[in-house]
Amino acid sequence: MEQFFLILIFIVVIVIIVFTAIQANERTKEMSEWGKRNGLEFTQKESRMDDEFPQYSCLNKGHSRYAKNILTGVYHGSWVCAFDYHYTTGSGKNQSRHSFSALMVNTRLPLKQLFIRTEHFIDKITEFAGFDDIDFESAEFSREFYVKSPDKKWAYDVLHQKSMEYLLQAPRYTLEFQGSYVMAYRNRKFKIAEFDEAFKVIKNLLGLLPDYLMRELKGEIS
Repeated sequence: MEQFFLILIFIVVIVIIVFTAIQANERTKEMSEWGKRNGLEFTQKESRMDDEFPQYSCLNKGHSRYAKNILTGVYHGSWVCAFDYHYTTGSGKNQSRHSFSALMVNTRLPLKQLFIRTEHFIDKITEFAGFDDIDFESAEFSREFYVKSPDKKWAYDVLHQKSMEYLLQAPRYTLEFQGSYVMAYRNRKFKIAEFDEAFKVIKNLLGLLPDYLMRELKGEIS
């Protein structure tokens, strides 16, 4: 009986390994085909994205970090980088593997740091401890979104009334402004259609930047 269970466990492990490999191959195929349709360069090779973009906190979680299925190039007039990201937390029996997808757009503008995501229950608890985020005139937006920036004026400039109204009705992504890049990601892998959706959310938000702010940003690089 004990031998039977050992054989059963072995078979289950093999099935899981094979199933995981099939899923990974399907994902690579999907990403490659999406990139080909959109004229993007595809690489399956693992890359240390955290070395290239160390300013992004989401790329510095855990250990054994790497990006895979990386797509780069010009997409609808903007340089983009799309990828699946993997990292590990814990060790030994407490080890857990995590993965998510992200899309980055290079605006070629000197953006300031800004972090926007859906507010979580834990945020409401930490607010009582004094670790609150930036509040806005829109009570609904402040209730729905967690926003951080070392420059509050910058946050208010970007997230004016029309921007807040847009984000309230748009698909929800965590958005990070760092350097000249804006990244959109979730805590899971994107479906292929969500790469395009994330791109549209970024571009639509950037399209709402006020004229005076665009003049300031372009003035800094002229």
